[in-house]
Amino acid sequence: MRSEMRLSSPFLLCLAAALSSAFVVSPPHMWTKLILTHHWPLTFCSMEHCHANISYWTLHGLWPDKGIDCNSSWHFNSSQIEDLLPDMEKSWPDLLEPSSVAFWKYEWHKHGTCAAKAASLNSQHKYFSKALELYHKMDLDRILKTFNITPSEKYYTFSQIEGVIENFYGVKPKIQCAHPTKNADVQILGQIEICFNPDFTLLDCEKEFTLETITKKDWDISISVDKASGFRVCDHDMPVYYPKSVVL
Repeated sequence: MRSEMRLSSPFLLCLAAALSSAFVVSPPHMWTKLILTHHWPLTFCSMEHCHANISYWTLHGLWPDKGIDCNSSWHFNSSQIEDLLPDMEKSWPDLLEPSSVAFWKYEWHKHGTCAAKAASLNSQHKYFSKALELYHKMDLDRILKTFNITPSEKYYTFSQIEGVIENFYGVKPKIQCAHPTKNADVQILGQIEICFNPDFTLLDCEKEFTLETITKKDWDISISVDKASGFRVCDHDMPVYYPKSVVL
């Protein structure tokens, strides 16, 4: 806004004061949202040419909304999460290399070291155990099945899927799809994100309006996450295919 422009109403003055306060209160290097990301193995493996025999939603990661690779010297050590490994192998599997810890190492370095800026997540065990706890608490796979959103040859509308999740959890998720070709007339359900405040209470995934969510740096980060996964936000008007077999 140009300096010569003036705020001409009490409402705008209040709004400006509120936004300024929000920017000051948020610590400059602290995340404000956690994203619990689930992916559908069949869609993922159709894109990545893997052969996972898994028919339930698995964890992709627990991602803070700010920061990537925050501490390269904090190396992943699977012995620190040894008690979690049986659950991780089932709930958070490496779909590309099932016998490897490479996926968990990658998630720790890229996202865990940033999440660890919060005291509640400041160790490898805290980070991975909290991700598993939230995954089981949300129980996304069961909720979708309970409300008759199941892998099928029929197509769903985007609003059917979003509505079930939003009505049950009381918050808006971020739902991402794969698009087989540029002019495809159907999209393939691939990834669902459910978001949390730093105190682990549920949060609308697109709710916040803070300095962290509008700076160019963080915009670039959010775009790179979507590109890295191969998914993008589903088209609200295009039919959604929820595959029960490899489709791409």
